[in-house]
Amino acid sequence: MSEGRAREVRLIGGQWKRSRLPVADRPGLRPSPDRVRETLFNWLGQSLPGWRVLDAFAGSGALGFEAASRGAAEVLLLERDPALVRSLQQSKARLGAATLQVQRADALAWMATGPRAHFQLVFLDPPFDAGVHAQAIACAMPLLTDGGFLYVESGQALPDPPQGMEPFRQGRAGAVHHGLWRRRYTAPAASRGTSP
Repeated sequence: MSEGRAREVRLIGGQWKRSRLPVADRPGLRPSPDRVRETLFNWLGQSLPGWRVLDAFAGSGALGFEAASRGAAEVLLLERDPALVRSLQQSKARLGAATLQVQRADALAWMATGPRAHFQLVFLDPPFDAGVHAQAIACAMPLLTDGGFLYVESGQALPDPPQGMEPFRQGRAGAVHHGLWRRRYTAPAASRGTSP
């Protein structure tokens, strides 16, 4: 693929189903495959009304836009590459994605000081060769609400969930290992409710 040539990824569900997002030719940029995203949202449920979602290594934005398309109340996309940030902002404007925000930031630094117990769902899909999965998982955990979900993609077999998390679902599609973990409840049973 020549420098600067764009590919596309298609959203697979919700109000923007079949809408396309550009995928720039950037080092380490590898959008979650359609099959993996379809599996993930089968695990989560097809709609996410009222959810607050963080896409920490947004890249093409496929995961974050998919969540917004399915009714999430708040979706924050973090991306440090300025060209990708511009592309994400253009996609947001084109789709009229009012509940979605794009912020230029280093995901690890942002998560280290991000709002505690705020998100029902955090996506972690850093470049496979970046070697930051363990650090990203540790930084993301405090951001989750009780019962909140942490989704991880990796080019290697996933580790066991850290203390305070429990496995929910796990799969593999080709070279992509993906898993959904859930933060254990710490609140009294009476305040848990039925949604994360």
